[in-house]
Amino acid sequence: MTTAGPITPDTKDWTWVLDRPCPECGYDAATVAVADLAHRIRANAVVWLALMGEPDVDVRPEAGVWSPLEYACHVHDVHQVFHERLTAMMTEHEPHFANWDQDTTAVERRYDQQVPAIVGPTLVASAYAVGDLYASVPDDDWGRKGIRSDGSVFNIASLGRYHLHDIEHHLHDVATMAERVTIGAYDAYAGEYASGTSAMPDEVTHNLNHFVDLVGTEARVLEIGSGPGRDAAALEQIGLSVRRTDITPAFVHQLRAAGHPADQLDPLRDDLTDTLRGGAPYDGVWANASLLHVAREALPEVLARLAAVTRSGGTLHLTLKEGDGAGWSVHGHVGAPRFFTYWREDPLRAHLTRAGWVVDDVRRGDSTPVDRPSESWLAIFATRA
Repeated sequence: MTTAGPITPDTKDWTWVLDRPCPECGYDAATVAVADLAHRIRANAVVWLALMGEPDVDVRPEAGVWSPLEYACHVHDVHQVFHERLTAMMTEHEPHFANWDQDTTAVERRYDQQVPAIVGPTLVASAYAVGDLYASVPDDDWGRKGIRSDGSVFNIASLGRYHLHDIEHHLHDVATMAERVTIGAYDAYAGEYASGTSAMPDEVTHNLNHFVDLVGTEARVLEIGSGPGRDAAALEQIGLSVRRTDITPAFVHQLRAAGHPADQLDPLRDDLTDTLRGGAPYDGVWANASLLHVAREALPEVLARLAAVTRSGGTLHLTLKEGDGAGWSVHGHVGAPRFFTYWREDPLRAHLTRAGWVVDDVRRGDSTPVDRPSESWLAIFATRA
């Protein structure tokens, strides 16, 4: 159960997020098309639904901070409040909104005593309802205005973007649950992921061949995030020796069932030493589309730990999604929420250098996931100093 006690009130005026990106969650209102509001609100709700199935969801991370359950209750009420405001803006001339005290509401509605199994579906229902309303706004009506109790003036477009920031920022607030929810997503959809990713994209093939040119055909490689094992199989066909590892139990089970030695391994916390070779350093590390799930503050330590078990002159290859901030997504072959951290080249280079790597090459590429727009990727090749 949640720890009783008052919550530290949020008294900030967040309307500035309409003018510049949020440095905490990475949300950038300028990039949000009004046509995308409904989809993003619904997608956000699916993440909350998954979070409500996690254990300890009602536990506050510290005194004065809402538990994920309490945040979910708040997000549910946010959808209802904005549904009312949007309805008023569509049917009245410049309506004035009554003040809403979110902290008082949390106490009165006993957010801390709610049932996660009920909160999740009701949140989804409220999100889909207001999403449908945004989707019904005629093109000529996005400029219709409404006035908040403090005098702030919104039109329907800015109201929607403000609304979206609120709910996406609160997923950032509960990002401590990201790791286990992401692992659970892969665990639940391991079979679908294996089937959907069995064919290697041309870009991955090019990167793999370049990696082999750098480490040599007799190299011993540590693979972080082996998944179903597609890349490891390709490397071994060429002649390399690969230590298959993954943090997801179902992937490790798949690999072992196929006759491959595999270790369930967390690159942030577990021992990375190559016990098969008595602790000898690896010749290279292959981390294709795996470290993109590592929290921003944790990646520098992961990079340093990988450097510590790689020989001088050894090669690191990793791919990450290019962009700003971090966020949740439900797309592709995994029908449950996963958490992604986005990176820009300059800060990534700096972290690699401090961790003991010399960046040799940064390649950019695009991919088009199932049911998603094209995404930009960074492919890094670095040498152990």
